[in-house]
Amino acid sequence: MRKLLFVCLMMVCACQTMKAHTDFNERPKLVVGIVVDQMRWDYLARYYDKFGDDGFKRLIGKGYSCDNCLINYLPTITAIGHTSIYTGTTPALHGICGNDFYIDDEAVYCTGDQSVDPVGTDNRKRGCMSPRNLLATTIGDQIRLHTDFKSKVVGISYKDRASILPAGRSSDHAYWLDKDNIQFMTSTYYRTELPDWAKAYNQELKQNKEAQKLGKNLGLSPVCGHITTDMAIAALKGEQLGKGEVTDMLCVSYSQTDVIGHEYSTRGEHTDEAYLELDKDLARLLMALDDQVGEGNYLLFLTADHGGAHNFQFMIDHKLGGGAWKVFDEALTSKLDTYLKEKFGPAVDRSIINGIMAYRVYLNHGKIKALGLDLAQVKDALVSYAREVPHVQFVMDFEKVNTWSVPDVLRSRALLGYHPHRSGDLLLVLEPGWYEFSKSSSPIGTTHGEWNPYDAHIPLLFYGWKIEHGSTSREVHITDIAPTITQMLHIQQPNACIGEAIDEVVNPR
Repeated sequence: MRKLLFVCLMMVCACQTMKAHTDFNERPKLVVGIVVDQMRWDYLARYYDKFGDDGFKRLIGKGYSCDNCLINYLPTITAIGHTSIYTGTTPALHGICGNDFYIDDEAVYCTGDQSVDPVGTDNRKRGCMSPRNLLATTIGDQIRLHTDFKSKVVGISYKDRASILPAGRSSDHAYWLDKDNIQFMTSTYYRTELPDWAKAYNQELKQNKEAQKLGKNLGLSPVCGHITTDMAIAALKGEQLGKGEVTDMLCVSYSQTDVIGHEYSTRGEHTDEAYLELDKDLARLLMALDDQVGEGNYLLFLTADHGGAHNFQFMIDHKLGGGAWKVFDEALTSKLDTYLKEKFGPAVDRSIINGIMAYRVYLNHGKIKALGLDLAQVKDALVSYAREVPHVQFVMDFEKVNTWSVPDVLRSRALLGYHPHRSGDLLLVLEPGWYEFSKSSSPIGTTHGEWNPYDAHIPLLFYGWKIEHGSTSREVHITDIAPTITQMLHIQQPNACIGEAIDEVVNPR
């Protein structure tokens, strides 16, 4: 009798498991991706007692939290983070190697595209944008491919790169703010005219006295989060997302947290206000999703593109080390010129370096060739020079890093962040707590870009359709988000995806 009961129980379990893995036609009505720019993982705990019940606490209390989600490449930068979340891969394969980078000695902005025109305003500086530099598909692209492009994918953000890159290459909808005129806009890559709902919201925004008064300082205020939420809700309703026969996607990125972090760092009333107001915005967005799509009918994830270091002076004041790294900038003047002339002759100076972006040194290959110099010798000389610069802990030649004595974690992240035509030549890794400080940096603010946990440990919450409450401390990566979502939808992963689906989320026990 006991044997019979055991066999029956195993058959029931097997049937349930088989159903869970083979119900290929069951999908949510809507996928929602939320990225909070510069949100450290520990902010979930720092503000937990101050959060209301309907925002972050709802996602934590009813969703699944991956408490050890790490960024697995270098550098940790906004454009790269947004792209890696939605493509499931890293700069080595998706090609977005920073907010700014060089391609063949030419400086490019990640989403800049002079072949398109602005739509919604006539501001070419803000509007000539597209995903043309993106080499890989996104979650949204895969959803549209699977449904023969019947699905709608919409990207919304204050920042152009934070709406364009998540939305992918095939979307007809990416909207960002014209910061000069405080109006949402798009480009002719997507459409020739704003949809009626976007026009209507822009009219409302013109009447928003607080937003208009803030003007170019809007990003330094929680009001930026309020209007991002309003625009996302307008898109949700205007495009009737989640109301059709196929799965749609809404990508929302909150940028004010990053702008405020750069200006005021990780502590203080401004940062506190930013996250408590964001909590209210999340509650409003969730309520709108419940009303429009129905609770349990949408699959949502929330994460960050990167974290942020504590302000260097704050750390020094508390005897925790760190500092503002500006020696290398100063050294790239007469001292470096002297060094290069001694090494290679009077015709050689610092102009053989195009620039330093996000701790990467970009050499001018064209000029080096024209001067008759050997590129490998130039790199070796600069490596030797940089190793003597105070607070530079490691210098890596991307093409030689596999043979150098550096920690495996740095080697791996450097290679995953390296695209041979877009990532420069050398990577600088600073001592813990040190970060680059320029003339435009806020003395009480912060930045990001390095491998350390303060920059690379980010929140990851899943909520809604087929998500059971729980958490894991197992290490997962930013690149695991896309394959997790696509596996739950039973669609193909993005075409350069290297991440792995998070089994605890996809197959809850």
